[in-house]
Amino acid sequence: MSARQAAGAPLDLEPVAEIKFGQVGIANLKLRVLDAAALEAELRAKVSGAEKLFRHAPVVLDLSHLPQLPAVAVVRELLDCIRSAGMLPVGLSYGTSENEAIARELGIPVIAKFRAAYERAGGHDEAGPPAAPPAAPQPPRPATPAAPREVIGQIHDKPVRSGQQLYARGRDLIVTALVGNGAEVIADGSIHIYGALRGRALAGAQGDTSARIFCREFHAELVSIAGQYRVFEDIPAELRGQPVQAWLDGDKLLLKKL
Repeated sequence: MSARQAAGAPLDLEPVAEIKFGQVGIANLKLRVLDAAALEAELRAKVSGAEKLFRHAPVVLDLSHLPQLPAVAVVRELLDCIRSAGMLPVGLSYGTSENEAIARELGIPVIAKFRAAYERAGGHDEAGPPAAPPAAPQPPRPATPAAPREVIGQIHDKPVRSGQQLYARGRDLIVTALVGNGAEVIADGSIHIYGALRGRALAGAQGDTSARIFCREFHAELVSIAGQYRVFEDIPAELRGQPVQAWLDGDKLLLKKL
């Protein structure tokens, strides 16, 4: 008998644990060439160059860009190479039913966070229902008052300290104070920081390539827009401590002094 069921103790109906799903900083590792040794070498170089960012970072392995899906034994070898390089594979990204079968056999999850992006890229969308015939024209209706404008920015007026994560879901994020070392600010839209950025800023978190990052004092550990990123070591020295904006030009993340 457990302590919760001890004789004479009142019945405890509280759950032992609670599960919540939220925003999690997991990197998507998109494999383009099936070469385990080369993959491990590249990842070791990344971990060595930016340990705070990549050492023990959780990653999801994306196999959808390979010409064909590897065998289970090969995928197991890829996961071992990722671990040996210093990163932590936590699952496979969403793909075909064969991909999901591999994940089940390896005892790892399929991370649904990447499902929408995979389907937008032309993965396995099913045809929708046939379009309805055009409706007959309707007589004009009297104008109605415009609805109140939706708030598109989330404002945070306190420092974001080391270890904290701030997420603006479906909108821009506006931070009027410091983002400290080891802190992380994330937005589905753009990010505006009116203090120093010393941690990480990830805009366009759900794939919005038009998102931008604006910062008054730039010392970022990492900036990312729609998955494209640059780390501190890749940032030109003349931009450090300066007011900076970041945006995407195709697949390239650009930085410029404001």
